[in-house]
Amino acid sequence: MKNSNSSFESFRNWNYKKIIVEPNTALQNQQYYVSELKKLQAKNEKETGIEFVIDDKNNYQDFIALMDAMKLADQENYGVDVEKTNHFFAIHEYKAPNSIEKKYDGITGCIVWQYENKKEYINFFNIETLIDNLPKQSYFIIFGFLLFLNISMLSIKERFQLNLK
Repeated sequence: MKNSNSSFESFRNWNYKKIIVEPNTALQNQQYYVSELKKLQAKNEKETGIEFVIDDKNNYQDFIALMDAMKLADQENYGVDVEKTNHFFAIHEYKAPNSIEKKYDGITGCIVWQYENKKEYINFFNIETLIDNLPKQSYFIIFGFLLFLNISMLSIKERFQLNLK
């Protein structure tokens, strides 16, 4: 089941202006992208944004140029829809005219929507997480190890007792 916080689905039906990013041209068009982002922020409309259409022909420099444009335009919310379109989105967060803006020192910037079934890592120093996250088969291995350890300790104990007599 997909978590709505980690999915792009809630933003998919917004009103996006589409800008097609031609391969190897994003750096030359960066000022245009910044001006379009500034226009989007100035309009301050609900549920709007810009969809930068990128595909497999675009290179890494195009992607970095888009991220730099976000930084230059002070665009807070942007990311890549890796679930379906692989397009780069700049999402505008509506700011009410009479509201007081609070400053947060949080992380802003690139938000990548990708649903992944992430397993927790096993922390060997925290016994509770270790026991909770171990697969059932490992219990047989641990039990077998402890059983053979017990048998070997008993045989060592018997050997010492025989040598002492």
